[in-house]
Amino acid sequence: MDGSRLRDNPAAARPVIHRRLWKRIMGKSFHVHLVSDATGETINSVMRACLVQFEDTDVTEHSWSLVRTSGQMDRALAGIKQNPGLVLYTIVNEKLREQLVAGCRTLQVPVVPVLEPVMNAMAAHFGQKARGQAGRQHELDAEYFDRIEAMNFALSHDDGQSSRTYNDADVILVGVSRSSKTPTCIYLANRGIKCANVPIVPNCPLPPELFLVKKPLIVGLTKDASSLVQIRRNRLQMIARDEDTDYVDLSVVREEVATARRLCNEHGWPVIDVTRRSIEETAATIIQMLQDHRDGNTPSVESATASK
Repeated sequence: MDGSRLRDNPAAARPVIHRRLWKRIMGKSFHVHLVSDATGETINSVMRACLVQFEDTDVTEHSWSLVRTSGQMDRALAGIKQNPGLVLYTIVNEKLREQLVAGCRTLQVPVVPVLEPVMNAMAAHFGQKARGQAGRQHELDAEYFDRIEAMNFALSHDDGQSSRTYNDADVILVGVSRSSKTPTCIYLANRGIKCANVPIVPNCPLPPELFLVKKPLIVGLTKDASSLVQIRRNRLQMIARDEDTDYVDLSVVREEVATARRLCNEHGWPVIDVTRRSIEETAATIIQMLQDHRDGNTPSVESATASK
């Protein structure tokens, strides 16, 4: 059953066992079932956010997405019966929820409604009942097209391109090579934020348009010189380039990083050290700084971090 496609119905749930998330360290393995009436992105994100707190646990994950009929729920329950384990679900249809909960009770496996506490709190706070419509977050609404527009903007303004339209950006990231500018821009674009990025390259002037913008928040990204050298060496190896260059010379890179930081300080651009930050953490800090910027406050890394 697991890993097969239900050819008779393209919209049916398609259970897939993902590869093991960790090597077996302890003697016991656990099954976790993720049941969703949409793509399953939400519940997968919740699962991963929680699972990282359990490093020594061997987990086999079973995904059951697009479960929107009683028959599809029966198939998911059959898979749960075959490999009993914790069940997490995001199902908005009340009858399907009841079917799943009743089935899990019969199988004597724990079942957790991931979104229900949040939905109930919102319903009480807003004074209205949730619509109970599956997959609404994936509708082609204005917010969706804003994200597409932001993604196109990030791609066309990558690595110093299209400088004439910098003022249309929400955020402009500046920093030395391999300081995570592009992936951070892409992540922000997925949140509907128009982001450009400009590399700070030794002996190369920055685009003059960068110093004329009024609307965007400009943020510098920096990284520990040793980490940069390692990342750059890996990059050169990938493209089969000679490593005997100032690009990976530690003393030169240190001066490059220091020069970039001085530049940001001279222009009052806040700087984020991304050495030990994930892309998500960097983006979250920038989003908070952008809110401060839009509110007319002076954004700083310290205040943005404290607000998270």
